[in-house]
Amino acid sequence: MLKSTVSKILIVFIIAAFLGACNSQSEVTQKEEAGAEFRAPAYPLITIDPYTCAWSMSDQLFDTPVKHWTGRNHSLIGAVRVDGETYRFMGKEEIPLEPVVPSAKFEAWDGKYLTNEPATGWEKPGFNDASWKSGKAAFGTPNMSETATPWTTPHIWVRREFTMPEVNEASDLFLVYSHDDDFELYLNGKEIVNTGNRAKSNVVLKLDKSLLNIGGENTIAAHCWDRGGLAYVDFGIFKESDIQPVFAQTAVQNSVKITATQTKYDFTCGPVDLHVEFVSPLLMDDLDLLSRPVNYINYEAVSTDGKSHDVEVYFEATPEWAVNELNQEVKVSTGNTGNINFLKTGTIEQPVLEKKGDNIRIDWGYFYLASPEAENKTLAMGDFAGMKKVFVERGKVNARDTKTTAVLSQNMPVLACSEVLGNVSTKPAKGYVMLGYDDVESIQYFGDNLKAWWANDGEVSFDEVLTSAAKDYQSVMERCDATDQAVYEEALAAGGENYARLCLLTYRQAIAAHKLVKDTKGNILFLSKENFSNGSIGTVDVTYPSAPMFLKYNPELLKGMLNPIFYYSESGKWTKPFAAHDVGTYPKANGQTYGGDMPVEECGNMLILTTAIADVEGNADYAAEHWEVLTTWANYLMENGLDPENQLCTDDFAGHFAHNVNLSAKAIMGIAGYGKLAAMLGKTDVAEKYTSEAKSMAQEWMKMADDGDHYRLTFDKPGTWSQKYNIVWDKLLGLGIFPEEVAQTEIAYYLTKQNTYGLPLDNRRTYTKSDWIVWTATLADDTETFQKFIDPVYAFVTNTPDRVPMTDWYETPTANQVGFQARSVVGGYFIKMLEK
Repeated sequence: MLKSTVSKILIVFIIAAFLGACNSQSEVTQKEEAGAEFRAPAYPLITIDPYTCAWSMSDQLFDTPVKHWTGRNHSLIGAVRVDGETYRFMGKEEIPLEPVVPSAKFEAWDGKYLTNEPATGWEKPGFNDASWKSGKAAFGTPNMSETATPWTTPHIWVRREFTMPEVNEASDLFLVYSHDDDFELYLNGKEIVNTGNRAKSNVVLKLDKSLLNIGGENTIAAHCWDRGGLAYVDFGIFKESDIQPVFAQTAVQNSVKITATQTKYDFTCGPVDLHVEFVSPLLMDDLDLLSRPVNYINYEAVSTDGKSHDVEVYFEATPEWAVNELNQEVKVSTGNTGNINFLKTGTIEQPVLEKKGDNIRIDWGYFYLASPEAENKTLAMGDFAGMKKVFVERGKVNARDTKTTAVLSQNMPVLACSEVLGNVSTKPAKGYVMLGYDDVESIQYFGDNLKAWWANDGEVSFDEVLTSAAKDYQSVMERCDATDQAVYEEALAAGGENYARLCLLTYRQAIAAHKLVKDTKGNILFLSKENFSNGSIGTVDVTYPSAPMFLKYNPELLKGMLNPIFYYSESGKWTKPFAAHDVGTYPKANGQTYGGDMPVEECGNMLILTTAIADVEGNADYAAEHWEVLTTWANYLMENGLDPENQLCTDDFAGHFAHNVNLSAKAIMGIAGYGKLAAMLGKTDVAEKYTSEAKSMAQEWMKMADDGDHYRLTFDKPGTWSQKYNIVWDKLLGLGIFPEEVAQTEIAYYLTKQNTYGLPLDNRRTYTKSDWIVWTATLADDTETFQKFIDPVYAFVTNTPDRVPMTDWYETPTANQVGFQARSVVGGYFIKMLEK
């Protein structure tokens, strides 16, 4: 049974915070215990929501630029000056590449295209393409931001002829391309890109300049295959900026540790050690704080040689945080509120809630770099290289201009903060800066523009947010430490060290893939973005795998994920007898935009999760509010769930197929959940009817799916197998529908099918979904067996060559990413913690 409640978690947090306040030495020890040093695919730094979410994609914080989860630069640079010697400890100076043969993100270029297979030699220079159509790039799904020529067929062939301008011989050249899905590209007849089944944006590939006819005619030819969903083709040639790095010397990174709410780095900078913490106060027991769009960067310097040293620190951000594309014009300005000084930047255009989609960054609202006023601290705007040079020479920046405008592809200004820490000895000198984002309007919900939860319908200003964040600083740090300790200890007890480390890494990723708002009636809405999948908002089969973390720490947030789907049906806007897949494309939640339905999948998900909420809360009040539509969905599963027709399930990338055994198990769990809810509401006859039907269906399921030593992938195909992760709810909710031997038979069989980096999803391919492995592992009766499934997942996380915020879809023999990244579904890792 699910025993965790919000009140119990609050008690743990309060006790931990009290002990920490009573004994500072104990606090240090707790911090060390809660943190874990291990190699992550990417390290969370600033995690506020799907738009303001930046990561370090390298083992050392200074090896690569800080990036948005989509891979675009969201530059943050940090340096420390010790006795006049400067060391860069964060980020990397990377001026945007300059277009030579522009992509459509800079200007719509002319090309020839064909949507039926062309003649042989189509990729070569001199090919006769007179019969091809002419069109402007980009080519893609209508209404995508750069699409100039709509493309709606499965295939497209594109040719682009151009004169290559003269460039500096010392300058490297790069192909920058975007595609969705499979993509092959030829430069003057030579294949240089062949992706297979992938969709990527703004991939940068260094070119062999000998392939180009500099000063003469050239041809790029490309073919793209759209497998469904979005479609896109764009490419161009770029060169490096002539600006040279200023902060060339780096610190020595000694360690990096990840806790639930913090990422902590330790550096050596000559005779001084520097400790840096990135703190995201995503505390699920405090929704106002969870929604507050401010993160902290703490820093502390201490001498290591017993002597005193002059120390100054420098932090810098760029307006890249506030644009979708670098060709957008921005304004940068200074300001203050109370005792807080800030730098602020946003686009001139301010297209509030105009864009929607997956690989989209916010280009409305304002990014802030802020700090409490201090005598030796200066905030200033200035030139990208010039500001750094001043710090290198003087140890502080000059505050001269109060506002400026720029187009980032032509000129990159910076928002900078410097602090003179003074003569630092063995007594640490410390400080912090704040990064925040005021998105003005957050979500469009069935026609209504909604502000973020923190804004309280416009009654709270962003100035007040900044002053509150500074005023609450010390208590927020203590609460984050207490939360980190509680999460770590509970995960460790549930599944061991490797499992605990996975949970720490997933915590911020899962939360920051959502936006917390209220509807016009004050109902909580916690809306997910389907990151690097299709950009859907409020997707039910993304809510389902992510739910365990929110069930564990605050089921109100899970209600906020289900509320949009309930409203969609109960308002009559969605009229089908099963649950919708989504409520739109982020950030516009105006109705389903996904191209297909998942009838059994989404009905099962909604019923199971509503049951889980009731089990956590000890009452079915929430279910009672939605009983009519829950009944409709339960009846749909009774009629259609045992042997599902040809349809998609949550693993929709695997395609449509009928007779899905695991999907059938979900239907049975949904019906059983409805029976449990009826019993909790005193509807005895209803409870008996649906519970009995679920048990009867389970017995039939066992006969139909039996394949000797395991159960099949589909009822009609012997010799197949799949993970039956949906059955885990029978155990967690105490439903008693399937005999215990079903799960244990499957577990024993799965142990014979594991690869180096985990258990494949089923027999068809070697790829897997990591969240489902954790669910499947939770079927095991003992921790040792559970860990046999978790250890390969941990090995994947620590060995994957793909440096992106954790993907949940990867190849089990190689640890290579297949698709998806930064998704909320990793909240599903917490499912093991629901057992007790």
